Amino acid sequence: MTERWTFGVAPLAQQTEITPLLRRVTGLLQGLERDDPAVASLVEQLRVAASELASRIPSEAQPRVGDGAPPDARPYIDHSRDIGAYNACFPEYAIAVDGGSASGTVTFPVAFEGPPGVVHGGVLATFFDCVVQHHNCDVGVAGKTTSLLVEYRRPVPLGVELQFAIERATDDRRITSVGRLLHDDDVLCTATVQAVAGDRSKLPRVEPRRPAS
Repeated sequence: MTERWTFGVAPLAQQTEITPLLRRVTGLLQGLERDDPAVASLVEQLRVAASELASRIPSEAQPRVGDGAPPDARPYIDHSRDIGAYNACFPEYAIAVDGGSASGTVTFPVAFEGPPGVVHGGVLATFFDCVVQHHNCDVGVAGKTTSLLVEYRRPVPLGVELQFAIERATDDRRITSVGRLLHDDDVLCTATVQAVAGDRSKLPRVEPRRPAS
């Protein structure tokens, strides 16, 4: 069986715990009619947390990737799959991979709204890039995206479970994936994604998390 492609450290438990909460709160805020004391309290708590966290993280904005990475750089979290589990700016989804095919489900919350009641088109492009990369990494040959074409056919509704399907073809140099996002049997949008067929042996070194001092 082909080894899954990974690159980076695993997210922390607290990162995966807070991320869905941040995404949900972002959506709930969109429904408020007026300022709310619960939000005022949350803002103050976030200000305190931001101040404390800023004093504990590495000073260098670049990640610890490659032999020349600064010693005070930050850890790099694995972006090969499930980015939405630790970063609220990305969508979450469920995926099953079967060789050159993959399928799954996704529900876009209010945090990703563009036009009224509809998912923002840029979020859909991000979604396709994520699930295609996840598919590529699970079958063991992945690389940087070189082109991404999204074709919008129908408005994509918020808060509804949707289905997606991906078909993948590759040669020694390129990976081409064609994805569809559906509501029942209705195709809402499609994407054609091309990526470089990378060489795992040429990946730069990613430094692991450092032990507590």
